[in-house]
Amino acid sequence: MNVKEFTAYVKTRQPLNTPEIFRFMDEMSDEARRVTFRLNSAYHTPEEVRALLSELFGYEVPETFRVFPPFYTDFGKNIHVSEGVFINACCHFQDHGGVFIGEGSQIGHNVVFATLNHDPDPEKRAYTYPAPIVLGKKVWVGSNSTILQGVTIGDNSIVAAGAVVTKDVPANTLVGGVPAKIIKNID
Repeated sequence: MNVKEFTAYVKTRQPLNTPEIFRFMDEMSDEARRVTFRLNSAYHTPEEVRALLSELFGYEVPETFRVFPPFYTDFGKNIHVSEGVFINACCHFQDHGGVFIGEGSQIGHNVVFATLNHDPDPEKRAYTYPAPIVLGKKVWVGSNSTILQGVTIGDNSIVAAGAVVTKDVPANTLVGGVPAKIIKNID
């Protein structure tokens, strides 16, 4: 299995439940840790950070992309960032199912993106189900928020600090709470 085959498979949202998939995920996790340990172990200029993240993501990230390390991921090859994205320190990306961050979006400290969910049946608990997380343009995700698998957040929306987003968020909306609910529309 390779990255292209894996990312095509996760788009089907079928369970990740075969020995071949488990081996591939373990190998990719090891590779991601090698890069993130280098990224997080010392100071790096913004250019050096972008170079390490380009290596981690498998494509050249935009020059306008900024990250304040430390940065954590257990896969790395299914994170997609647009121009002008900023990610603050201590964010965690479980990106097997895909994380897509739209232009000009801002991510606060310690945000978690979780694109996998476990099977509720105890006999199948080791199986996980992937689904992408998609942030539109100019989304602001507050510190200590968690975005769960399959969620799309519309353009210009705000996720309040500490929210747990379990459902799609319409454009131009402020959500907050656990689970996140609409607080108000943003004009």
